[in-house]
Amino acid sequence: MAKLNIIASAALAFSCAATTLPSNASDRITGHHFATRSEAMAPTAMAATSQPLATQVALDIMQDGGNAIDAAIAANAVLGLVEPTGNGIGGDLYAIVWDAETKKLHGLNASGRSPQSLTLDYFKENGYESIPARGVLPLSVPGAVDGWFELHDRFGELSMEKILQPAINYAESGFPVTEVIAYYMKRNAEVLKDIPGFADVFMRDGNVPEKGERFKNPDLANTYKILANEGRDSFYKGKIARTISDFVEKHDGFLSYDDLAQHSSTWVDPVSTNYRGYDLWELPPNTQGIAALQILNILEQFDIKAMGHDSPEYIHHFVEAKKLAFEDRAKYYSDPAFNDVPVQGLIDKEYGKKRAQLINSERAGRSFEPGNPPTEGDTIYLTTADKDGNMVSLIQSNYRGMGSGVTPTGLGFVLQNRGELFALDPNHRNVFEPGKRPFHTIIPAFVTKDGKPLMSYGVMGGATQPQMHAQILINLIDFDMNLQEAGDAPRILHTGSSQPTGSIMEDGGVVSLENGFSKNTRRELIKMGHTLQEAVGPYGGYQAIWKDHEQDVYIGASESRKDGHAAGY
Repeated sequence: MAKLNIIASAALAFSCAATTLPSNASDRITGHHFATRSEAMAPTAMAATSQPLATQVALDIMQDGGNAIDAAIAANAVLGLVEPTGNGIGGDLYAIVWDAETKKLHGLNASGRSPQSLTLDYFKENGYESIPARGVLPLSVPGAVDGWFELHDRFGELSMEKILQPAINYAESGFPVTEVIAYYMKRNAEVLKDIPGFADVFMRDGNVPEKGERFKNPDLANTYKILANEGRDSFYKGKIARTISDFVEKHDGFLSYDDLAQHSSTWVDPVSTNYRGYDLWELPPNTQGIAALQILNILEQFDIKAMGHDSPEYIHHFVEAKKLAFEDRAKYYSDPAFNDVPVQGLIDKEYGKKRAQLINSERAGRSFEPGNPPTEGDTIYLTTADKDGNMVSLIQSNYRGMGSGVTPTGLGFVLQNRGELFALDPNHRNVFEPGKRPFHTIIPAFVTKDGKPLMSYGVMGGATQPQMHAQILINLIDFDMNLQEAGDAPRILHTGSSQPTGSIMEDGGVVSLENGFSKNTRRELIKMGHTLQEAVGPYGGYQAIWKDHEQDVYIGASESRKDGHAAGY
């Protein structure tokens, strides 16, 4: 009887203890309960991508004599095949490269421009209030391929034939579709199945492939072979360019051969802010990277560490800082070739202090005005690092999932719909104009400390990205998380801010919190005037590599919300 009582008491104690544990806790013996795995560590090289095959290809390339730049291109080519729901050579690319030889950061803007023959008047005369998301109208020049060759010409070691061969092999022999990608392919097919060319590649038997099904893309294999053998111009001035332009013209679109032939990427200087001793580097507009810098400049004015991660105070201040930064994002971020974007003013420390003063510590703001600074959609992210110390932060995207859905015959890839992000207000900086780069959401990031490369990272996912760039650093610096924990920690997402397409926030927007934040925190946020909403899947996809200079090793982390992993040798 006494023995039974002991057993019963132990069971009751366990039951009571279990009720106090987070519902997503796992049986880890170290670190935070929300960590899904340990960090990856390796002495020589590291790769982190959202798909295991891409990670392995990156490592193979580096073991075969290639460097981090070669590995990044090879991994991106594989991801364009195995994750067509987020990227591909019909999209754009941005990258930040730490070059070990020059000991400098180099930024690449490989985004394309709008068709020269399409005008704002066309949209107005045809009754458009916004640019549609699908079909031929939101097309802009795909910049990714030019980005590959720019990176390769400047930093590459291996031939493009060797770099693209692994992707060609998988495209020809097939690969098993992973769980997350199968889910997103099905969702995309529901809206894209009738778009010209889409079903011919991705729904050959009338359905998209299921999880685990071996999928082949011989058309993409052939396209990669042409790029490997004939080079960059085959895409912009050769047979691929002709195929794209003829297909678009056939379906009453505007993207032309001349638009492709005139395309060029732009090498740019990354810009930075210092957050508590760490320099975060982002690329300037037409992309949104400086929003992360603005958020951090505002939050630096508050004792975030004392607030704690799961606290209404931290989440409230983060959301309000995001709202303020995104008002500036809506007004100022655009193509610098068409506008004088006050980048240095927007990331100025004193300007950040002034914006921070607008935060009411007890109430959520329903609307904010953009400031007066001193003058002057789905995606993949990957990162690689090699034996010589080169590191690459690369992001590439079709914009919305599988982009426009437009899939030119025989090429095996969809064209992006990035042109959807233009405004149609003639007084807006981001208004549609021929030959103009649209506002862009995809952003690679890099962190240095005392002039040394420290961390290459990114978080895919539209307007999610600058919010998560800031949160990752806050998790690392203010909350003392390790590299994997910083990505696994539950995330804060605010939506509903004013947009570069012209919409204005008037109701304070909506806050979505991942599982892991407590009920009390949620309740207190509601009391402060925040509108909370459940959301599934919009919290981004994180990859990171950290350089431990003291031990001379790389540390890698990968997104638990995606299919991939970090690995090294």
